[in-house]
Amino acid sequence: MTRKSPGLPVAIALGAALLYAPVASPQTFRAQDPGPRTGAAGAGGPLPGLTAQQLAAFALGQAEFLAPEDVADGLGPVFNGTSCGGCHNVGATGGGSETLETRFGSTTQGVFDPLAQLGGSLIQVNGIGVQGACDFVGEQVPPQATIVARRRTTPLFGLGLVDAVPDAALIALAHREARAQPATAGRPNMVTDVVAGQTAVGRFGWKSQVPNLLQFAADAYLNEMGVTTPLFPDENCPQGDCSLLACDPVPGVDDDLEDVNLFRDFMRFLAPPTPVVQGRALMRDPRSWRASAGGSRLFDQLGCGNCHVRSLTTGASDAQALSFRTFQPYSDFLLHDMGSLGDGIAQGEATGSEMRTAPLWGLRAITTFLHDGRADTIEDAVLAHDGQGRTARDRFAALSAQQQAVLVAFLRTL
Repeated sequence: MTRKSPGLPVAIALGAALLYAPVASPQTFRAQDPGPRTGAAGAGGPLPGLTAQQLAAFALGQAEFLAPEDVADGLGPVFNGTSCGGCHNVGATGGGSETLETRFGSTTQGVFDPLAQLGGSLIQVNGIGVQGACDFVGEQVPPQATIVARRRTTPLFGLGLVDAVPDAALIALAHREARAQPATAGRPNMVTDVVAGQTAVGRFGWKSQVPNLLQFAADAYLNEMGVTTPLFPDENCPQGDCSLLACDPVPGVDDDLEDVNLFRDFMRFLAPPTPVVQGRALMRDPRSWRASAGGSRLFDQLGCGNCHVRSLTTGASDAQALSFRTFQPYSDFLLHDMGSLGDGIAQGEATGSEMRTAPLWGLRAITTFLHDGRADTIEDAVLAHDGQGRTARDRFAALSAQQQAVLVAFLRTL
């Protein structure tokens, strides 16, 4: 596809800051989320150790990520945004945002129906307007829908590392969880890898419904911008009415994967967040050290780490920066039954009550929490846990206000 040529963006660096639990008397102390924190450089920039060729691929991918699509590029006929960077921007380019998307469906005898014939399950809120005899407008939730869910835009930082974790490692992790803590054990979402044409372990998306970054990019091009590719060649039918596609001004495949590959390269080489308090900075401030160490211990004692697994290790990769690297996403990328906290939408093998463990790295920059942004603070997010997260929730609720604040302060360093 012929592309626009905006200037290459400069990654936004996050200023350094230290975070520690305040000291107060029991009478005056209140548990309170200190709010978003800026942090050390890392998020928004390239992975360390990339070659010159890989850095060039990252820069080209970042430019594509920010470049708006238009109708001549294949935008629409219905879509949610004109560029990836329009939604992924909090903290740095590639971050998440408070933008919420809508999915809907219904259930028939306990089986989820995405109501595809009515435009489900994902709503595209914009249309490209009048094209010939058709007027393309944004979709709406139909009255037949009995399930309506909102989903927050997630950060893309460090996803190349997640992509490089072997399927076998995630399956083995699920087995270890089943042996060690069966009450909170997760399971992989086995989905179709359209790139390889086989079943694979999902890891991206709120339901771990996408198995790799190339498919993730192509899926986003189709479902967020309406741009078709060889991986997903069929347009979304506006509100389920496929007859309207006769007015599509750019019929057929819109992108030959050139742009999708650039988007994939940007995500693949995008650095993970760097914790706010670490190394010498932590040692220079005893209060920060105590808050971080105390909060970290509480994190494990409450059982948070059963699902929010601290560290994973990548396998072999043709990029040395991604090969056999241990990183700290604070997630197992597995499905867990969250009871009433589930969004009701089934994707792949994931049921309506199952959700992927949300990674906690970069939590310091998040402004709303949980899949639907219902929680304004970390405390509220923890207290909304249900299902397999209920025990950890109840343990958190039983802590003193000061202990809760120490844990939240630790989480805000991630």
